Amino acid sequence: MFSGTLAYTVLLAMTAAQANDSTGYIGTGGVEYLKNKNISMHSEDLYISKDKIRVNYEFKNLSNKDITETVLFPMPAVPSSTDSDFADINATYDNFEVWINGKPIIPNQHVRTFMRPIVVKDGDRTYSDTSIDTTEIFKSCGLNEADMMGPWTYQVDTEYVNQQLLDCNNKALDRFIYDRESLYIPWDSQVIYSWEQKFKANATTKIKHSYTPLVGGSVHLGEEQFPDFCVDSSTQRGFHKGGGRPYHALSYILTTGANWAKPISNFKLTVERDPNELVSFCWKGKGKVKKVSATTFEIKEINFVPTHDFDVAFIMK
Repeated sequence: MFSGTLAYTVLLAMTAAQANDSTGYIGTGGVEYLKNKNISMHSEDLYISKDKIRVNYEFKNLSNKDITETVLFPMPAVPSSTDSDFADINATYDNFEVWINGKPIIPNQHVRTFMRPIVVKDGDRTYSDTSIDTTEIFKSCGLNEADMMGPWTYQVDTEYVNQQLLDCNNKALDRFIYDRESLYIPWDSQVIYSWEQKFKANATTKIKHSYTPLVGGSVHLGEEQFPDFCVDSSTQRGFHKGGGRPYHALSYILTTGANWAKPISNFKLTVERDPNELVSFCWKGKGKVKKVSATTFEIKEINFVPTHDFDVAFIMK
């Protein structure tokens, strides 16, 4: 069920991407991630299940001076359409908790919006594959953070937001709106948490956070998804002939963990499934996947530099 070769294709309709901590800032153009050469991630202990993600970090300031950085944690970008594949967005909203050296803090919360511009392919108008940060455009049209948070909170009607965009005189919107006679305007909402963190000179800082992940899924895991999760041949043979199986999936962005000085000295990943499920994922690294209990799997790495993100499928037996 596991493979040392990573076949990585993120299907955003099916998986929800979570992320590692990183440093940077949130400007009008979006999130800017920075690499700090004086702070190393000494250890990362990551636990993933459908119900909870928990991460314990130890950061080491390698310099002789205190360093203050803005730590960012981006949540997935959630579609504004009501037919998105995420199981329970509201359960994730406002569920992010942070502890610094064992003491809880309240992080800042930001919201960004993204839209895909209209492009011409083979003579036809269509949406680009790449999204652009449109937060400032939304604000110029009279929309506030509560409006932009609508896909997370369900407190604002999407049609209200879309009508505001249609009525807006900002010409920058023209490249994103396919049909001005239609209220259907696709856009995404992303929540980002941040806090100011002091890393004391030549000292270790412990950061812990936990939250309920956004989990995607479908009633059918077909052959076209097998490479995304490295579903092995024995598991494939167990599928009902001519059909797939219901599954849930999520994706965790490991690569932002490469924004610190040096590799991650000690890395541990724990994946837990329900008793009535199979779990399947790809792993590219030196560490071996070990089954440590009937429902739990573990990977350990030393001097780990994440080069790929992590997709996992929880498949009904």
